[in-house]
Amino acid sequence: MAGSGPSGNDDLLWYFSQVKGTMDDEVSEPDIISTVEFNHDGELLATGDKGGRVVIFQREPSNKATGSRSSEYNVYSTFQSHEPEFDYLKSLEIEEKINKIRWLSQRNQAHFLLSTNDKTVKLWKVSEREKQAVGFNLRDEDGQLYMGGVRPRTLVVPHYEPMELMIEASPKKVFANAHMYHINSISVNSDDETYLSADDLRINLWNLEITDRSFNIVDIKPENMENLTEVITAAEYHPKECHTFVYSSSKGTIRLCDMRESALCDQHAKIFEEPEDPASRSFFSEIISSISDVKFSHSGRYMITRDYLSINVWDLNMENKPVESFQVHEYLRSKLCSLYENDCIFDKFECCWNGTDSAIMTGSYNNFFRVFDCNSKKDVTLEASRENSRQRAQLKSKKVSQGGKRKKDEVSVDSLDFNRKILHTAWHPKDKIIAVAATNNLYIFDSNNSAPHPR
Repeated sequence: MAGSGPSGNDDLLWYFSQVKGTMDDEVSEPDIISTVEFNHDGELLATGDKGGRVVIFQREPSNKATGSRSSEYNVYSTFQSHEPEFDYLKSLEIEEKINKIRWLSQRNQAHFLLSTNDKTVKLWKVSEREKQAVGFNLRDEDGQLYMGGVRPRTLVVPHYEPMELMIEASPKKVFANAHMYHINSISVNSDDETYLSADDLRINLWNLEITDRSFNIVDIKPENMENLTEVITAAEYHPKECHTFVYSSSKGTIRLCDMRESALCDQHAKIFEEPEDPASRSFFSEIISSISDVKFSHSGRYMITRDYLSINVWDLNMENKPVESFQVHEYLRSKLCSLYENDCIFDKFECCWNGTDSAIMTGSYNNFFRVFDCNSKKDVTLEASRENSRQRAQLKSKKVSQGGKRKKDEVSVDSLDFNRKILHTAWHPKDKIIAVAATNNLYIFDSNNSAPHPR
């Protein structure tokens, strides 16, 4: 359907590659991973956590003997992106938690990424230093020239000397004071000159070079807040058309906007909405229909949306219903009451495409995550667990039983651990490598078992 390249069960067959993180029984809140994102060529993988830190991993180079690429990633750079703040006007604490990370296209040797917490977006430059300037002419207290403690007879021209490789992360821009509510999305435009940031009620358009002002392009705040019926949950730019973006709402609708029509995009160009079956309506209907994530396919023809129980594939040319709908954990429908009581029903699961738009992935509970093949319509449930972390071990498909007799390899729906959840996932843009965040651990899996990893 949406595939532009070869597909098959390769997208459903995965092997353990590595896991990053500690095995502590008591997980520290700041260490919980809150976002995962590959850069455009997949050579770097960034994670953000609730402690405001960004950790960048770099893929291991090719094995010279075999010429094959490893799927292993090692720490490249770690830096503190955001600090906790306090809004004295509203008497509110602003958490340092990283909500989203988005990479900019690479134009030179340096890498640039945007990171955001609830209120402030920052542009970071990550660069390498292998040389340092030495041989400067300095003056002592008497005004005499000296260099390294020795008075030179003549002026010395500074020069570069090799040094141990150093990775520097420096903040280049800070985009602040533009959001009244918590930022839930940032998305870089295909023109690489602008980006959007979205909160519950507004979407702002920024120029990457200008930090002191932004343009409000969507505003759904009613004059009377008592009339508020929905909030914005996610927003993303089209991957190829720089004038097009979509945003989703807590009512389960997705609006596509064209910035060529007007400066304020309150009037959408298209609205994608699945008609509700009145027979299945319940107290939880509106809560579980809220869309937690929306992602365009790489081709720009399709998009996927994730609500609480399912993931839908939409064709941009067909608004009335999705072209495909996959059930993620339909077995939880009978558990909605208890999930409401423990607030799990408000969890926001992300979703992602593979590099050829032929498969999609999203998370679930019990550290399960789901992979769906769009062409064969087959799917698989896998688990991110240290028990299966033997090198090159094949991940076994998991099945959940709903009462009655349970088979030997099945997991009972009553034994699922709702504290262990996969909210954040990422798929390598070119290769068959996936990254899955499970609490404070980052799991990396690949589907190439033809050769062992280089040591």
